[in-house]
Amino acid sequence: MTSQTQIQNQKPPINHREANSTTTTSATSTGRKQWSIHDFEIGKPLGKGKFGRVYLAREVKSKFIVALKIIFKEQIEKHGLYNQLRREMEIQFNLQHPNVLRLYGWFHDDQRIVLILEYAHGGELYRHLRKSGSFSEKQAATYIASLTQALAYCHEKHVIHRDIKPENLLLDHEGRLKIADFGWSVQLKSESKRMTMCGTLDYLAPEMVEEKAHDYAVDNWTLGVLCYELLYGVPPFEAESQKDTFRRIMKVDLSFPSCPIVSPEAKDLISRLLVKDSTKRLSLKEILEHPWVVQNAEWSQV
Repeated sequence: MTSQTQIQNQKPPINHREANSTTTTSATSTGRKQWSIHDFEIGKPLGKGKFGRVYLAREVKSKFIVALKIIFKEQIEKHGLYNQLRREMEIQFNLQHPNVLRLYGWFHDDQRIVLILEYAHGGELYRHLRKSGSFSEKQAATYIASLTQALAYCHEKHVIHRDIKPENLLLDHEGRLKIADFGWSVQLKSESKRMTMCGTLDYLAPEMVEEKAHDYAVDNWTLGVLCYELLYGVPPFEAESQKDTFRRIMKVDLSFPSCPIVSPEAKDLISRLLVKDSTKRLSLKEILEHPWVVQNAEWSQV
């Protein structure tokens, strides 16, 4: 396989306008490339999900390294997720930001849908967090700054992510953070709000738990939850049962353990994000200007 340096210096061989083919033939009437599984050398498995697997791969002609997410149509049909998958693909395909994992294109055959994704050599942030238990304030602030910039870009494109958590964040070969999963994302039209309760239990905002309308501010809430988890190793509203977790979220039952020692500035940021009234949470701009982020983030790594 190609070295990390080569991965960094390569340019994708895939033209966005050409990669979203819906057949496995080698060319269209216009002469544009249509991808098939035969265009890739398949390497080691990188992960396994409910509906498919992710593999390291190399495009045969250019030797460009990618990750192939192979999704089985039978499972998508069984669970009625075609519309959600299509929305996820369309949203991620149109996002281009240093802290957002690129979706270069896709193709399908009779049994599979294959997404051609940017390869993030560092793997899941979740794995690194579990290994270390918690992060230093400098490391946590760097990740929060990176994610805040990515979400600001998404919100400019009218996209709410709705499922920020360590499992959905990847690191590249330089340790830079990238949002990697847009399965629960939605694109807002004008100033409308959404009603669907979705995402991951520990990260749900109060308005989602209470099944009220929600908007971009749910992502600001999850930034507070993530910041807490990066510093303490556990999410702030964790409880023995789903019912108790919901209760703690709705009450914003927030407490800060004495160990590990976390600065007052970090606690201030978290407290100003984990606010029940979504209109009173810090904005993304205010997060980036917060003294804890400004003083601790390694901006060269953002």
